[in-house]
Amino acid sequence: MITSSAPFSAQQFASKITGTGSGFPKRIVTNDDLSKTLDTSDEWIRERTGIRERRISKPADPNERNSSLALRAAQQALEMAGKRPEDIDQILYATVSPDTLVPNTACWLQLKLGAHRAHAMDINAACSGFVYALTMADQSIRCGLAKTSLVIGAEVLSTFTDWEDRGSCILFGDGAGAAIVEQVPGNSKSRILSTHLGADGRLWEMFHLPAGGSNMEVTPEVHAAKLDKMKMKGREIFKVAVKTLADYAVIALESNGMKADDLDWFVPHQANLRIIEAVAKRLDFPMEKVLLNIERYGNTSSATAITALDEAVRDGRVKQGQTVLIDVFGAGLTYGSTLMRW
Repeated sequence: MITSSAPFSAQQFASKITGTGSGFPKRIVTNDDLSKTLDTSDEWIRERTGIRERRISKPADPNERNSSLALRAAQQALEMAGKRPEDIDQILYATVSPDTLVPNTACWLQLKLGAHRAHAMDINAACSGFVYALTMADQSIRCGLAKTSLVIGAEVLSTFTDWEDRGSCILFGDGAGAAIVEQVPGNSKSRILSTHLGADGRLWEMFHLPAGGSNMEVTPEVHAAKLDKMKMKGREIFKVAVKTLADYAVIALESNGMKADDLDWFVPHQANLRIIEAVAKRLDFPMEKVLLNIERYGNTSSATAITALDEAVRDGRVKQGQTVLIDVFGAGLTYGSTLMRW
């Protein structure tokens, strides 16, 4: 099922991203570091994933908790947008690795940031979370519920990673990204053009975390069996991810009467470089116009797309008037795309 924004010609308001930011832990774990405890090598990992290193939080450090990484990202985004915490109407926080189940991590961030006017909620759509949250911000702004939204994608996936599973632990890293989304006139050239969401719960087994919810308490026995760690079927995910990412890119483009040639930048979920290359090939889209940070950060789930975008905004690659397509895929299965003119 697809959910997409209504035509903006009929809307009084639209929304646009006016600020972005990122936050990462200090500790860098390289492929060579992993090879000391796993039967793997830097060459093996890079060849299969495109990842060279990732950032890993120290659980005991309060400055490297999920909400702490998000705080840094949010402060950068606010500074770029020229906004203050008290200007924020809502915090939409995408994560599968919250500080606590109760209260939600959005409330922890609200406290740390001092955004006491904002209503705050967490969104769990795995790696698709940022686009899901961005879609909610866009719709809230267009209907007048909010004028300024803080959208977060943040993860401390290392907590739920099986560091003895060579097939999965090489992929993941920790990090946070943030976007300030503001209300603009509905006919603004610079705006979010459309958003598109989908999900397929029938494919839940491809990527899941058995324990930790109300279905299964984390007991010593459950922990010993590693049922509180992420489980994935890599080969199956690869095939579905390539097709779904390509499909949702086309959906976004066709909804706006555009083709891949009209795009200035493509920002895919950073799960695996081979997946990204396969999607670009299907779209006949040049890799030099694909925004990437997977080599240095790995798969940071809901934080991947926004941190890759933030880097490109800050170094000047993304310029005013350019078209940018964000395209994501995650556990659930969930997926979505957002097309915008910067």
